[in-house]
This record gives sequence, structure tokens and C-alpha cells, in this order.
Amino acid sequence: MRRAFLSALIAGLASIGLAAAVSAQSSPGPLRIEITEGVIEPLPVAVPPFVAETPQATELARQIAEVVAADLEGSGLFRVIPESAYISPITSFASPVQYADWKAINAQALVTGSVSVAGDGRLVVKFRLFDVFSDAPLGKGLQFVASQSSWRRMGHKVADAVYSRITGEGGYFDSRVVFVSEQGPKNARQKRLAIMDYDGANVQYLTDSSAIVLAPRFSPTGDRVLYTSYATGRPQITLLDVAQVRSQSIGSATGGQMSFAPRFAPDGRSVVFSLTNGGNSDIYRRDLSSGSQTRLTATPAIETAPSFSPDGRQIVFESDRSGSQQLYVMSATGGEARRISFGAGRYGTPVWSPRGDLIAFTKQNQGRFHIGVMRVDGSEERLLTSSFLDESPTWSPNGRVIMFTRETAGARGAPALYSVDISGRNLRRVPTPGAASDPAWSPLLP
Repeated sequence: MRRAFLSALIAGLASIGLAAAVSAQSSPGPLRIEITEGVIEPLPVAVPPFVAETPQATELARQIAEVVAADLEGSGLFRVIPESAYISPITSFASPVQYADWKAINAQALVTGSVSVAGDGRLVVKFRLFDVFSDAPLGKGLQFVASQSSWRRMGHKVADAVYSRITGEGGYFDSRVVFVSEQGPKNARQKRLAIMDYDGANVQYLTDSSAIVLAPRFSPTGDRVLYTSYATGRPQITLLDVAQVRSQSIGSATGGQMSFAPRFAPDGRSVVFSLTNGGNSDIYRRDLSSGSQTRLTATPAIETAPSFSPDGRQIVFESDRSGSQQLYVMSATGGEARRISFGAGRYGTPVWSPRGDLIAFTKQNQGRFHIGVMRVDGSEERLLTSSFLDESPTWSPNGRVIMFTRETAGARGAPALYSVDISGRNLRRVPTPGAASDPAWSPLLP
């Protein structure tokens, strides 16, 4: 592969604080790129309308290609060349690629595809990816088969495959986000849980607005959601089955206790959360099968917002034991905790990256709120956003993008969802039907 094809992605794959390194295999296949610094233009890619191989697939072919293009461009790593610039259309999936035509419009990658409706009514989507500068395919073609109602997922799957082959990283487009949908005046908001595709499509509501709901969190398999419910008048942790839309309290609090800020362990068999008893808030762990509960912290401080490391061995959480809100890391079994935040201001809502290399957080300093990231030892802190109120970060499945809540000031201010990549680039608002907060990103769908 030409070096130019690799260098075009240096910007988007920027990480923080390490020396740059690039490696790639020269034969067709996924590019193995490991880049840590640099800022250049996104990679120009052409995504022509997919070819409809049966009459019923005509509209779906164009729609699927549009989803693929939107996913790639929305990542900030690609620039989709408009169809009006094409010299010749793709009219047959099997026809040889006219590389000269695509070079003439400066396309460095080309995605072609076809869509058909099989005899059983299912949708068949095929695609190929080409390295235009090398006059060669980039890996083998792939085929996906699913129901016609899943056409958007098919587009996301194609985009994930393209993204992965070019970047060498896992994709994140075929995923969902659970969040709190809000409506009504600021001092009397009605809240209910909702779920949608990562890009805001296919919104479904999981609860009604009869009780306040907060802080939903996906299970590692994406089929269950933990959240805090005020259905009893006090915060209680509730477990919801996404497919059956059925919920139940997990019984983590009794008497005058309040439980909140739940999160699954990486194996999905236990949860960690905060429990308030007699004015003191500590972190507990509960086995979902046996119901046994273990106290992990025991201080007079307020300790909350726990999040597991991907290997399940450590927990990061926020605590005011030092006099102000700061971040600490301890063993998943409890014990001594070490402070990792030392910058100016207060820190909260820490979330461990699925890669295990970074921790995202909310920071408040000098009247502004920020979403930031730091290494797991607290080094190399970097603030990605700044506004009147930014909070509640959640990681994409590949650890490349963070989604969060941003709320505007004033009596009519309302929360909305935004995303930003870990280099601080590509800040985007995520479309939702109305006000929205507390996002949680699912793993990639099976």
C-alpha cells in the first residue's frame, strides 16, 4: 500500500502523549496503523449508490449507501466525495473498477456494493473496498443477510468493516445508546428511558414518565440496562431486560437506604453502585445471582460513580475524602485507594475506556465544565470540551469517541447529547427527538 494512503489517517487516529509510530502490512487486508500524533485532512473516500440487483431493492440500495457514507464522514476520519463529482457511475457490482476515474477526483478509497431481495424476502448486501492509489482491492468482499427491516444495521455493518480495514481498529457504528429522554419545563422535567441507534435513528422508549429515571448503563452483552429509579419515592437500582422491556428492582437498598450510580462488572454477573445509609455514601458490589452484597469503601466521605477497568480488576470512582471531589482507583475487591486526579478544580463521573488505557471524566473549574481524559495513573490529563455544563461521558465500543450531555444556561436551557473524539476533534450534536441526558453506549451488536 502506498504510504500516502496510510498517512491520510494520521490526524483522526491521534491519541495523546505518546511518540508517533506507524506500521502497516503491504499485502491486501486490514491496515495495521498505530498513530499517536498529527493533524491532517480526513481521507477522501467515494461511496457511490449501491447497485440494486432486484427491483425491490432499488430504494434500499441508495439508503444503505447513504448510511455507510454518513457513518464514515461522521467519524471525522473520512471526507465523502459528493456524487456530483463522479466521472462514471457504478452500474454493476461485478464490473472492473476504473481506477483512473476515481484517481481523477482524488478518491483514495472506494466502497462499492450491491443490494438484492432474496426469494425468502431477506435482504442481501454485498460490498467491496478498494485502495484507489494501489489499483487493488483492500481485503475480500463481504456479504450480509438480514431482514429488510434491518437495512440500517446492514449499512452500519458495512461502515464498520470499512472503518476497521482502513484504521486497523474495531468499528462502533453498529451500536446503540440508551439515554434519558426529557420533556417539560426545567423545574418540572419528566424523564423516561429511551434507546436508539448510535446516530439517533430508531428511537424506542423503555419506560414511561411516571417516575424519574437516571444514569442508565448497558450490560456487557447489551441485552440489559441498569438504572436508578424513583418509582418508590427514593432512588433504587433497577434492572431492565431490553428485548422484553421488563424491569425489576435488584433489592440493593432496604429501609431508609438509597442506592444509585450502578454499573455492571465486565463479566455481567455483578454490579457496583453507591449506597447511602445514615447520610454516609459508600461503594458496594452485589452478585446478581446470589444477592450477596460486599462493602468496598468505608469512609465518612461521599463516594460514588464507580466504574470497572475492562479486566474487572480495578474500580475508578469519585470521592471527596480529600476535601473536594477527586478521582481514586482501588482494587475491585476494595481496600486502599490511590488518588489519580491532581489538577485544579473538581472531578467526577469517571468511566474507564474499553481499551483500558484512559479514563474519561467530568471536570468543573472556574465556572466551566469539561469532558476530559487521563491515563489510568492520572498522567497526561487532557480536556476535550468546555461549556456551561458538560457531564456524563460514555465511551464508544472501540474507545475512540466519547458521548456526553451538554446543557445550555438559562431558564429555558435544556440538555442534549454530543460526541467528541479523544483528540478533542469532531465535536458533534447527536440528534434526539427532544431534550436528552445521561447517555450510555452499548457494545457492538451481535
